[in-house]
Amino acid sequence: MTGGSTRQARAVRLGPRSIATLVLVSAVGVAALGWPFLAPPTAQVSAHAQDAPWLFTGLLLLLVAVVAATISESGLGPKAVAMLGVLAATGAALRPLGAGTAGIEPMFFLMVLSGRVLGPGFGFVLGAVTMFASALLTGGVGPWMPFQMLSMGWFTMGAGLLPGPDRLRGRGELLLLAGYGFLAAFVYGTVMNMQGWPYLDPDGSPLAPDPQAGPLANLARFVAYCLATSLGWDLGRAIVTVVLTFTLGPAILKALRRATRRAAFESPVTFDAPTG
Repeated sequence: MTGGSTRQARAVRLGPRSIATLVLVSAVGVAALGWPFLAPPTAQVSAHAQDAPWLFTGLLLLLVAVVAATISESGLGPKAVAMLGVLAATGAALRPLGAGTAGIEPMFFLMVLSGRVLGPGFGFVLGAVTMFASALLTGGVGPWMPFQMLSMGWFTMGAGLLPGPDRLRGRGELLLLAGYGFLAAFVYGTVMNMQGWPYLDPDGSPLAPDPQAGPLANLARFVAYCLATSLGWDLGRAIVTVVLTFTLGPAILKALRRATRRAAFESPVTFDAPTG
C-alpha cells in the first residue's frame, strides 16, 4: 500500500450485465410483492395462491442468472469463491441458532459487516447464496425462499452501498452499520410479510387484502397485519443486529479487512518464469 491509501478491494464488482440482470430481478420481485395493492376490483387475490410454484421457479431462475452474470462478469477468482463459501456457510449455520425465538437471528449482523467490507456486488451474491444454503440446512424450502434470497441480497447489498467505505472507521462506522442494520431488519420483515399477506383468506381475516377496498385501504390492512403478526419478531431481529454489531463488529470488521487485503482480489495473477 502506497501513499497512505485505504481504498478497499472488492471481491465482486458489478458490471453492465450484472447490473441489468439485478435490475430485472429486482423489478420482477417488486411487482410480485406489490401487486395486491394495485389489483383491480375484479381480481381474486386468494386465487393466485396456485401461481406460487410458477413464481417460485421464475424468481429462482432469475436469481441464479444474477449470481451467474455477476460471477462471470467480475471474473470471481478462487480466493473470492473461498471467502464466499466460508461466509455463506457461517451465515447459514448462524441462522438456526435463534429460529423460533423472538427474532433472534444473528446471521443478519454478519451480512451487514460482510457487505460493508466486500462491497454491494459481493453482498448481493452472499446474501442470496447464504439464504439458499440456510433454507437447505433448515428444510425451509418453499414458495417464500426466492423472496428470502432476494430480500437478503438487497439487505447485504445495501450495507455495501453505505457512504464512506474507505474513510469512515471506529465508532462512527459502527453507529452507521448498527443504524442501517436496525432499520433494514424491519424492512426485511416487511418485505417478507408482503410475500405471505396475499394468501390470507379474505373471508376468514379482516386483515386480508381486499381488491374492492382500493390501494389506501389495503395499505392500512397491511400495516395492521405487520403490527399484529411480526412487529415483535422484527424488533428482536433489529435489537440483536445492533447489539452484535457493537460487541463483535470491531473484531469481525478487522478480520474481514485483513483477509481482503491478504487475498488481494483485484491484483492480477502472475506466474514466474521457470528457473534453470
